Amino acid sequence: MSLRFWLAVGLVDLVTAANIFVSHYTGTVQSLTLKESGGGYTLVSNGSVNVGGQPSWMTYDRDTRTIYNTDETGFGSGILTAVSAAPGGGMSLSGKATGVMLGGVHSTLYGPGYLAVAHYQTSSITTYKLPLSSSLRVQETLTFRMNSPGKIPSRQDAPHPHSVFPDPTGNFLLSPDLGADQIRIYSINKSTGRLTACASYISQPGSGPRHGTFYGDNILYVGNELSNTVHKLSVTYPSGGCLKLGFQQSLTTIANNRTLPSGSKVGEVHTQDNFLYVSNRRDLSFPPNDSIASFSLDEMGNMKFQQITSSGGTYPRTFAINKAGDFIVIGDQTTANVVVAKRDPATGLIGAQVASMRIGSTGRPENDDGLSAVLWDD
Repeated sequence: MSLRFWLAVGLVDLVTAANIFVSHYTGTVQSLTLKESGGGYTLVSNGSVNVGGQPSWMTYDRDTRTIYNTDETGFGSGILTAVSAAPGGGMSLSGKATGVMLGGVHSTLYGPGYLAVAHYQTSSITTYKLPLSSSLRVQETLTFRMNSPGKIPSRQDAPHPHSVFPDPTGNFLLSPDLGADQIRIYSINKSTGRLTACASYISQPGSGPRHGTFYGDNILYVGNELSNTVHKLSVTYPSGGCLKLGFQQSLTTIANNRTLPSGSKVGEVHTQDNFLYVSNRRDLSFPPNDSIASFSLDEMGNMKFQQITSSGGTYPRTFAINKAGDFIVIGDQTTANVVVAKRDPATGLIGAQVASMRIGSTGRPENDDGLSAVLWDD
């Protein structure tokens, strides 16, 4: 055989394989490869690295191929870790900071080299100047308080920031607060990474905003954990002022608006092309499994319920759509399995599940165990 032939074979292998990162509450981060062979697909493990704590979220810096892991540990001392991900799938622990505030559930990169972390348990947001090392110290701590419990006291006894993310301009940082029913907004000083509070957006009582995703520059969709709804919010930038949000639309994430089992709650929201996707945890729409709901978006960004499909397991805490838009990966927390399904980029419809793989130990409903997060390496 000619050298050209073998180079072509190698090229085919490259374009028919994709890597996926997975974190598990037992303290591991793992790399998987989705491989196509004979018209079928399999998930293959490339190995894992032990980062310690209870890694709840992965933030991926694609430029440096670094995965930052928050720690949801609720006692003792929290940590922040960094994992270097080699293009071929190898992984190694490249940074670790100790003495971090407890209950880190989400993080984001912002500005020129900063990381922000939302701490659900301790009602706080902390920020850090990267790179991450053992000498890393908190740059800024924002701690929140409430005068009285919210509409659902069992979940809204205190402020509970559940995520943090920058706006499309990179000038503002937003944080949905499940406990306080608001979205906190901060302007970013790009020279120092420090945050200045703007007026918060006040959500509907008992909605419990958890996760958000921008659609263009002027629309934000927010998944509400407690009301099982997704809200469409307008985004405006008054001259010389703070980013402002305005309510425009609300839809349930449950097909036919049926009565839900106790403990049902929205997880993540993502947009891809002209479509919006939301994970439903413990809705049991496909007993015993849960679901992913999808919405089509018109030219104004208005939502229309389109489809509900099985998540392939229980408690789909996170999911991600690849850059090409033809696959979705779902991280089912309680059943601790990674599910990959096809997606039609033109229609937005999620199709057949093509691969599933158990990762580590299974979890228990309503507990911080099992599989915690998934993302594509693309």
